Amino acid sequence: MTTLKELIPEEGIRLVKFSAQDLIDRLGREIISGVVESILYGKNFRDLTEGLTQRRILLMNASLITTYMKALNSIENFQNNLSHIVKSEVSTRRLNANTKKYLYWFLGLTGKSIQNVVRNEDGFERYLSSLDENLEEISRYVTRLYGNLDIRIKNNGVEYMMKWPSLLRCMLAMGAQALTIRGSEKSMYGKFFEKLVLGSVLSLIGAKYIDKNDTSKRNMVFWLSQTDEEKRECDATLLVRSGYGVRFDIGFIGQGNSEIPADKLSRYERVSERGDRRLYTSTIVLIDKIGNDSNVLNIARRNGAYVIQMSGSYWVYELAQTLKEEFEFYDNPLLSMSKEESINYIRQNIHNIDMTLFVNGLKGF
Repeated sequence: MTTLKELIPEEGIRLVKFSAQDLIDRLGREIISGVVESILYGKNFRDLTEGLTQRRILLMNASLITTYMKALNSIENFQNNLSHIVKSEVSTRRLNANTKKYLYWFLGLTGKSIQNVVRNEDGFERYLSSLDENLEEISRYVTRLYGNLDIRIKNNGVEYMMKWPSLLRCMLAMGAQALTIRGSEKSMYGKFFEKLVLGSVLSLIGAKYIDKNDTSKRNMVFWLSQTDEEKRECDATLLVRSGYGVRFDIGFIGQGNSEIPADKLSRYERVSERGDRRLYTSTIVLIDKIGNDSNVLNIARRNGAYVIQMSGSYWVYELAQTLKEEFEFYDNPLLSMSKEESINYIRQNIHNIDMTLFVNGLKGF
């Protein structure tokens, strides 16, 4: 007896989960370095990643439709029994996580909706009953609204027939698929490029990357991802001089999410311990763009913190000026340059930075 999971194309399963290493393999070192460089000029890195996300979504959509058509031809009464078939297969312990996630899409379920809507076994039964009833009602409604639908599809010499119930099932599944992929890629791309951008910009302003446990170096050094006493993690810590530093938070946050950087501005203490020494720190938050009506800058001033928008063409220059404002003893060639000259400085020095240091554990970069 043919199972639904057996009909899923291998490429479809492979694309369910996508890692940073896969991103490196797809883009290559030169393109990734170019993306980082463009971000330092104020460009939006999502201009590139959106195209990659669209490609993955469409490839997955094609895989899902292919699976569905094959199932219509291979599994008896598949359309009417789809919910029962998926429920039976996802309950199999031997099923791997990627295949299970793929099958859940046929029920319109993502990982989040399983947690928030389904919750438990009883909730799953209620959801399936409601789903089938809703789809039947919606099929009748769209038939009255738009008329009967008969789609004949021929694939590799085999003809498939789809009507409204089948098409609605596929659209529901593709919607869940797109939500899952967009959510996972947004997080993956963000975390990946945040490390590269932070490491690169801190190198450009004159700091050297070190292991966070190395307490022997105290002047113009930085490390990535540091947890403070309250277990709140910043994305990078810069020691400008012994006893004086900056905690950095970075996020490719658009102007519609100003409450997120507002939280970041007040989360760190001004004084902490590093080894046997007291460390006085400031906070700098790097975000994509602040909305016109945002109160973030006022909040920053009240907390003695700084917000720098990466959408600005000269934000690296602005960062150097901010450090000089906070620490009179800070010095860097950028301080004696014009804004326009700072762009040439980035272009000349970005390729001297070894970005492999900032993505430890990712082979091949």
